[in-house]
Amino acid sequence: MTAHIVHSFDEELKFLSNRIASMGGHAERMVDQSMSALVNSDAGLARKVIEDDVFLDECQREIDDKSIIIIAKRQPMADDLREIIGAIRIAADLERVGDLGKNIAKRVVAVTEARHPLSLFRGLEALVELALTQLKEVLDVYASRSVDRLALMRDRDEQIDAMYTSLFRELLTYMMEDPRNITPCTHLLFCAKNIERIGDHATNIAETIYYVVTGEQMPSERPKEDKSHKVTVSGETGD
Repeated sequence: MTAHIVHSFDEELKFLSNRIASMGGHAERMVDQSMSALVNSDAGLARKVIEDDVFLDECQREIDDKSIIIIAKRQPMADDLREIIGAIRIAADLERVGDLGKNIAKRVVAVTEARHPLSLFRGLEALVELALTQLKEVLDVYASRSVDRLALMRDRDEQIDAMYTSLFRELLTYMMEDPRNITPCTHLLFCAKNIERIGDHATNIAETIYYVVTGEQMPSERPKEDKSHKVTVSGETGD
């Protein structure tokens, strides 16, 4: 961030970046705890995650309101304006990450009513670990502004999509083998999709940071989708 003659302007911009850091840490914990609640059938922890979402909602509104005031009062240009608009966009992505964690927590009771092979939970845990690594690293870049690391993070999003597609196929197979698995596995499919979307939001944040720092858009060859829509009943993937 550029240092300004008016010290209060620097403080206002610092407030936005600190708020983003708080939102990021909170969103990470919500996702991690929602997965822990799912794996351990912990309804109490799931309720905590659902309640904790209020903090992210409040932070996003606070960042939006503060940003509007700063723009009106300071009339920022160039990198300052990008900094403020970037904070608004990143806050929206982090608020959505919290919503996705909350959605996983809401399914804990339904999922734990039936027993599942441990491999399904291991698959979900591996997927959430990859997504959270993506989110943590992109937040580290927001703090350090080391944009040279961002291209690797977009590549990891493709790994998340591939892992989600594999898990989708596995869950579909369990549903085909035993109709009693349909309801719980459907809930797990929604959980897996929520985790995959967290990776997408982390990638969105990476692209916003790149724009904030450089004033340019990242190249557009980002992978945009998983391949679950190509998984057929036989378990094969179509072209």
